[in-house]
Amino acid sequence: MAHSNFKKRTLLVSLAGLMAVSTAACGNSEENNASGGSKTETVTLTMMHPWTTPNIDNDVYKARIEQFQKDHPEIVIKTDEVPSAQYKTKLRTLAAANNLADINVVWPGADLAPLVEGSLLEPINGLMDNWKEILPESALSPFNVADQQYAVPTKQTFVDIVYYNKEMLASVGYDAFPTTYADFIELVKKLKAAGLTPISLGNKEQWPLQSSILSIVGDRFTGSDFLEKVMKGEAKFTDPEFVSAISVIDELAKLDAFNTDANNMDSVQSQDYLIQGKAALHITSSTVDARVRINNEQGVKFGIALFPSVEGGKGDPAKSAGVVQYGIAIKSKLDERKKAAAEEFMKYFVSEDLYKDLISNGVVVPAKVDVPEDASPYLKEMLELTGKGTAPVFDSIIPTQVVSVIQNGLQALTVGRGTPQEVAQDTQAAMDEYNKK
Repeated sequence: MAHSNFKKRTLLVSLAGLMAVSTAACGNSEENNASGGSKTETVTLTMMHPWTTPNIDNDVYKARIEQFQKDHPEIVIKTDEVPSAQYKTKLRTLAAANNLADINVVWPGADLAPLVEGSLLEPINGLMDNWKEILPESALSPFNVADQQYAVPTKQTFVDIVYYNKEMLASVGYDAFPTTYADFIELVKKLKAAGLTPISLGNKEQWPLQSSILSIVGDRFTGSDFLEKVMKGEAKFTDPEFVSAISVIDELAKLDAFNTDANNMDSVQSQDYLIQGKAALHITSSTVDARVRINNEQGVKFGIALFPSVEGGKGDPAKSAGVVQYGIAIKSKLDERKKAAAEEFMKYFVSEDLYKDLISNGVVVPAKVDVPEDASPYLKEMLELTGKGTAPVFDSIIPTQVVSVIQNGLQALTVGRGTPQEVAQDTQAAMDEYNKK
């Protein structure tokens, strides 16, 4: 009997031990799940971006986000898509409240500075080996502050490409785009006399006059160091050269060079005006080359040029106004799991494959990658046009608060309100107010 009881006790102890081992194993499995070992557990990241318009690069970016989530089901990217005209304002508002998204699209210069000063972005120096072979210093430096890298750019944008309808120009006696401002004004007058709209403009969002036109017109008059001098207090927007640049927009408005509904039309609609033959010229970003020429069956009838030289101007007429942009940045102070997931996303998103996809669709990139064999011949033409020097883009240097003031002033000029001198004075006053902070 004693032997039998002993065997029972032994069996009970063995079962208890087995259950303990089993329970411990289950506990370890749950811990693995908590640390990300389970396929069912996810990390959710928020991402704010401005890729809302039907431009080809926006489609490439959004497709890459989708592909990342297919390849990384354990990481969910919750996107906040903000139209480009409102994006910087929202970014600034969220930054002031210390409520940035986990991943943000950022611009260099004046837009990046307050984010860095507020310690709102995570330095990514430890990740830079991922791009050391493909991104040159010139592409990275705009997002580098005090030897700390805060973002990596996804594209190089030239904002001032003059698209023109070759047939319309030929109809008024031009077989090439004018190379001087005086001849350009004559072209505008001849197009107007022929019953044609000289320049399509969609300034509802306000940035086109400032970014695509004033950036390069200003550079032609003032030279490429002017905006940096303004930031240092060594030059003013009321200087005669810059007032002359504003006067170009005033002169074009008085010549009725723009479509009458320019301020009620957005940038995409104004591209359509050109494509549909409702205007002879359109000045805009190199990004839209896909819509105008590459993916357009009638693309061959459109030429590209840069804004012409101006008499007595200090700027190089061979330069195009360009900026590296759409930098991908990570919010600071994320917990370890979110930070690791955000870094994984950044390494995947900004890659040689992304740059090649953009190039294949005619988008200029800042990376040292071979142009794919299937790249459009129009891309080579664009690279040739924009490869002779880069002028600064106005809103990549000047603070957003000041940009808003000049945008309002430029738009007012198109409807006959105000003068170039008044726009310059208001802009300088806003700059002075900014410098008091």
